[in-house]
Order: sequence, then C-alpha cells, then structure tokens
Amino acid sequence: MFRSAYIVFMREVFFIVGPTATGKSEIAADLACEVGAEIVSADAFQLYRGLDLLTGKPEVATLAKAIHHLIGTISIHEEMSAEKFRRLALRTIDEIHSRGRGAVVVGGAGLYIKALTHGFLPAPGPDRELRDELNKLSLEQLRARLTDLDPARARKIDVKNRHRLVRALEICLLTARPASAQRTQATTTGVFLFRDRDDLYERISRRVEAMFENGVIEEVRAASATSLTASKMIGLREIRELLEGKMSLGQCVAQIQQTTRRYAKRQLTWFRRQTSFEPLNVSLLTHQEAVKWISQLAKAFRVA
Repeated sequence: MFRSAYIVFMREVFFIVGPTATGKSEIAADLACEVGAEIVSADAFQLYRGLDLLTGKPEVATLAKAIHHLIGTISIHEEMSAEKFRRLALRTIDEIHSRGRGAVVVGGAGLYIKALTHGFLPAPGPDRELRDELNKLSLEQLRARLTDLDPARARKIDVKNRHRLVRALEICLLTARPASAQRTQATTTGVFLFRDRDDLYERISRRVEAMFENGVIEEVRAASATSLTASKMIGLREIRELLEGKMSLGQCVAQIQQTTRRYAKRQLTWFRRQTSFEPLNVSLLTHQEAVKWISQLAKAFRVA
C-alpha cells in the first residue's frame, strides 16, 4: 500500500511534499484546520505574485481553511534560490511558532525542501581556472574523480550532468571537504504522498485543461517580463509560443500536459532518492482517510 508528498517532523513542523497534482494543498489545508496549524508553501512558482492559474495556486475555498504563507509574495521580476527560500521559510516558521501554533510546509520543490530540512554551509564561489581545467575532462573522468573524492555525492548525482559534476568537484577541491559535507543534517521523520501513475496523469491532464478553460492564455498575455527563475514556470514558454502563432491550441495543451507529467516523474525520483520517509499512496484512500491518517501521525509526534 505504501510507496511517493512526505510529511516530516522538525521543530513542530510537518512537511507535506510530493509530485504536482497529488492533492497536497487540499490535504494540507484540512490537516491544518483540524490541528490548528498554519501553512507555509514550498512551491518554487506559487511564491510569485500573478499567474495564479499557470502556477496552480490553491483555490479560494482551500486558502480559506487555514492561514497560508509564501504564496504570491515575491515579485515575478525577482530571482529566487533554495537559500533565499530557506531564509524566508525559517523566518515565517519562527513567527508561526511565536503565536503558539504549528506549521505545515507544503510543496514539491525538492531542493527547497532539502534546503529547509538540511540547510547549507557556505560553499565557495566559482574558480574559473579550476573550472576550465575540469571541463577538459570527459564525463567518465569526472565521475571517477568524484567517486574518489566524494563517493556519497557520486552515488546521488546525475552522472550525465557535466555542470553538476564539475561543481561538486570544484567544491571538493577548493574546500578539501566532500561536497556532500557542505550540508548540515537535520533529524527528520515523516511520510511521502503519491498516486498511482494513471491516476496522477489523469489529474494532470484535467488540471491543464481546466487551466485553459479558466483563462490562462489571457493571464499569460497580460504578464510582463519575468526573472530567469520565474521564466521556468511550466507552460509559460508554451503559451507564449501559442500567442506568437508558433503552435496550435491543441498542441499547446498537449505539450504542457506532457511537460508536467515529466516534471512529476522527476519529482518522484528525487524524493525517493533523497528521503527515507514512509510513503503513502493516496490513490488507495479517500481524501478524508488521508487527512485522518496524517492527523494521527501529527498527534503521535505531539506536534499538533
């Protein structure tokens, strides 16, 4: 029954995390309402103001169930990073705790979640001379060298991503410490929510179709220029190409559905590799059953 959104216990904080379209927002809102907690969004794009349909921000009825933070708070012109999110989230969580309430962190941005649960130690800046030297090596040579210097990082890194291999080696060589040691470890425990593939893909298809029915084309048409990080929103490039006459409406919808499915698959892979939390398949439960199960977990940890 159990196998990919997760909930983690950390200083009276629950993390509800998983792939897009799993139903995290609705489950989290009902949980927060039941246990008297507030919600902190860990979605890389819902942080931005505007483009509410494109970024899949929770519906008004969902937002009304509990106090939500870090949704629509950042200018679409502003760059974001995992470290910047970490600072914003920790400050928000401290404010929630100061009011004697628990916090429920909800989202699917894996790096943002890991930044919050593990933190970062300051990493060295790029060294152009060293980077040029490393870039002369083949992928196989880079992988072999990283395996020697930091086997833990080598087991988890995307071995086909030259940039990440070079950066990991750069950190090792400049600090004389493994890149994997540049993170501080937090003690966490929790559950990881997911759905059966067909169920998830059907929900993704319906969400994209509803997005267009509700006016996402006009929303994107009215949007101004975006920052580099904001421009990575799924569907933004496709709809702009639609507006430029480079593809048909049907092609645009189908392409966004496919891109979203691929993104969900990457999220599942990331969370399975990066966490050891017990998974919960919400395809096998009703909404009420999922909320009840998670609520019991919260009470067991005495967080609520």
